[in-house]
Amino acid sequence: MNYFAEGLQGSGKSTLVWKLEECCCGCTVFREGDYNPAELAWCAYTDERQYGDVKAKYPELLPQIEANTFAEDGHRIICYTKIRTAHDAFYKDLEQYEIYNGRMPLDAFRSVILRRFENLHGDNMVFECSLFQNIIEDMMLFRNASDAEIIDFYRQIRRVLDGKAFRILYLETDDVCKTIDAVRKERVDENGSEVWFDMLCGFFDASPYAKARGISGEDALIAHLPSAVSGGAYGAQCKAVYRCRARRSAVTDDTESTGQSIKEGADKQ
Repeated sequence: MNYFAEGLQGSGKSTLVWKLEECCCGCTVFREGDYNPAELAWCAYTDERQYGDVKAKYPELLPQIEANTFAEDGHRIICYTKIRTAHDAFYKDLEQYEIYNGRMPLDAFRSVILRRFENLHGDNMVFECSLFQNIIEDMMLFRNASDAEIIDFYRQIRRVLDGKAFRILYLETDDVCKTIDAVRKERVDENGSEVWFDMLCGFFDASPYAKARGISGEDALIAHLPSAVSGGAYGAQCKAVYRCRARRSAVTDDTESTGQSIKEGADKQ
């Protein structure tokens, strides 16, 4: 059995994954930015020519680049946030090769995602934020896709996952404002600036979704999140497309039993 930890930003996905990793040996955990068979967040997706250009442009980082690059289907996946450098321009440069935020044509975007889920094999794996958040936000914010279009794509994903044992550990958020308010105060820099929330607002304000509606700022972002997570596309996927696989989870009360399931699966191997 594999597990997808999903939910709103700040709902506790990272904490849940950390607790699962802590309480069960034998599981493999994939977080955002890792080389992940199901997800490409914070990873550059390049062809061979682009990969060669990156290496030529940053020769001083070549050992790190090669150590954090993986070949896959004629492409190179560079886990660039794992590379340490004081030059912020490197991260901005590599960001252009991500598949999200409308950077890739829609047909190619769908093809990459479907192929990777189809090729997903293995057991006792825990995925953080690998099934819903980044795909849905790309389609909502950068492609102005309707809920119906998003759900249709998730039906395709559901079909390629057919026969693969998985559960969705979906962390419900009863009060979006309270959740975001708490996490924005935690994710600050050394000067106390709310860098995470500022980045989130900037990301939202720059999206075609916000621009097409003439909205921006904190209130607009907070108003958008429930539709993206519980009232709209997210909730619809969990209830309609993945009904037989979805499972509500809480960080405190469900972690032990889930961890035991993963441990038992590992013991059988």
